Amino acid sequence: MSLFLEFHLIQNFAPSNLNRDDTGAPKDAIFGGQRRSRISSQCQKRAMRKHFRISGLLPESDLGIRTRLLDRVVKSELIDAGLEDCSKFNEIVKLALKNKEKEDKGGSEDDKSSVMSYLLFISFAESEALRELVRQHANLINKLAGKKGLKKSDMPADFKRDLEGVFMKGKAVDIALFGRMLTDMPKANQNASCQVAHAISTHRVEREFDYFTAVDERAEPHEAGAGHVDFSEFNSATFYRYAVLDAQKLLANLQDDKELTLSAIEAFAKAMALAIPSGKQNSFAAHNPPDFIGVSLRHAMPLNLANAFEKPVRPKTDASLTAQSVAALSRYEDKLATVYAAAEDQWLYLDLTGEWPENRGEKQQSLDGLARRVREWVAEHLGA
Repeated sequence: MSLFLEFHLIQNFAPSNLNRDDTGAPKDAIFGGQRRSRISSQCQKRAMRKHFRISGLLPESDLGIRTRLLDRVVKSELIDAGLEDCSKFNEIVKLALKNKEKEDKGGSEDDKSSVMSYLLFISFAESEALRELVRQHANLINKLAGKKGLKKSDMPADFKRDLEGVFMKGKAVDIALFGRMLTDMPKANQNASCQVAHAISTHRVEREFDYFTAVDERAEPHEAGAGHVDFSEFNSATFYRYAVLDAQKLLANLQDDKELTLSAIEAFAKAMALAIPSGKQNSFAAHNPPDFIGVSLRHAMPLNLANAFEKPVRPKTDASLTAQSVAALSRYEDKLATVYAAAEDQWLYLDLTGEWPENRGEKQQSLDGLARRVREWVAEHLGA
């Protein structure tokens, strides 16, 4: 049976610019015919991955790294191998992994660049395996690095086989959650077990501008004017955030390691609430945790409740946008669940607004308690 673990958050941020577009303005979107503030799914996932690491929710050995600079991962081993220019290792790896079809169509200048063609998402165990590969093939790598006009055909079969084997090692929680794609080695791809929606404001927003100046502290009294003048855009918004995690798929991605799967789910539950994007936080310090966290265990299909806010929530003098948003979410869940939810679907919730019905799910008093209960919930259904 399918087991979808959903996270529904209502979170109000004070004036901020957590996720900027190419012009430096807060990202936005038109939804329900109205402009809404937006935080992209990629931005949220990045914040969660950082939070896993810096908070100690998961050990480094259970996490991955994303980089185009493989030579820096194995720099000490490359130096020991005698390479004068460690970046040559990236060219070697690119050619060794390169599809034969691409080579037959002719190489590109990018094959000779000092970085990989795309970001590689590798687990801790795979980075360790890469170090061992360099040690085992040190003489060959040194020889290839010194050769001009390097081609894929220069790569010995055993080296290519061992290199491909590197990317089949180990298991990383963030890779298992968010997936990875290696364009030159599809068999090492991993489909994500988690989907994260773009967060959108439950109400319409207006762009605001902060005009600011900075004083030159070494200017003479007669030198009038500011040392710097500029402006930045910001807004304040109450967001609906949604993510859905396929627990069975996560278990498969983590090679049926149930204990790691449960630890990953508990860590994810905390990171969803605590991981805040870092954009312009030195200017705004918008450290505002969610006022509502609802966790639903779905058995039929995932149900994103964003359409609860297709008609935007409107400000009232006697009710906060946050409280109105939680109430609207509850009403929409009532309507949608009647048609689409399975009878055995369940809810847990942590609500600081008092607007979520007490008869819908198990009420939790703390984030730690919520995360532990989510873990127990999934353990029961995974037969752990």
